[in-house]
Amino acid sequence: MYGYIKGVIKSIKPTHIIVDNNGVGYLIIVPNPYIYKLNESEIVYTHHYVREDINNLYGFVSDEAKDLFIKLISVSGIGPKSALSILATDNIDAVVYAIENGDHKYLTKFPGIGNKTAQQIILDLKGKLVEEDELVKFGAVEDAYNALLALGYSKRQVDKVLKTLDHSLTVEELIKEALKKILN
Repeated sequence: MYGYIKGVIKSIKPTHIIVDNNGVGYLIIVPNPYIYKLNESEIVYTHHYVREDINNLYGFVSDEAKDLFIKLISVSGIGPKSALSILATDNIDAVVYAIENGDHKYLTKFPGIGNKTAQQIILDLKGKLVEEDELVKFGAVEDAYNALLALGYSKRQVDKVLKTLDHSLTVEELIKEALKKILN
C-alpha cells in the first residue's frame, strides 16, 4: 500500500516513530527508532502488515531492509516482532551472510530466535537473498578473502573454500585453513 513515507520525525519512542507528512502523523513501528533524528526530514521505507487482529505500518531505513523483513515474515514461525529483532542490528549484510552460509549460531543471538527457528530461516531463505557470486563478505572473512586473492588464487576458488570454513575464526586462522584446503 505504501512504498515509503517522507516527512519530519515528530516523535521517537522505544518501539516506533511518528512521521508528519503534510499534517498527517504516521505511527511507524521500526527496528531501531534511535537511528532517526527528531525534527529532521527522513524517508522511511514502509510495509503495511494486515492480519485478522493486526493493522500495522513497519518502517525501515532502506528498501533492502524492508525486503529482508518481508522475506523473514514469510518464514513459518517468524512474525513481525522476531523479524524486527533481527533487523535491529542495522547490519543487514551480516544477517544475509549468516543465512546464506547456514550460520544458525549467529541467528540464535537474536531475541525470540531459537535453534529450530534459525534453521527454518536458513532452510526457507538460503539462496533467495543474493546471487551466488554476490555473496556478502565482511569483517575477518572479507580480509581473508582479499588476502587470498592477493596471493593469486581465483575468486571462484576462494569463494568455494571460504564457504566451508567457520566464520568466527580470526583472519589469520581463516587464511591458514583456506590454504590447507586449497593446497590439499
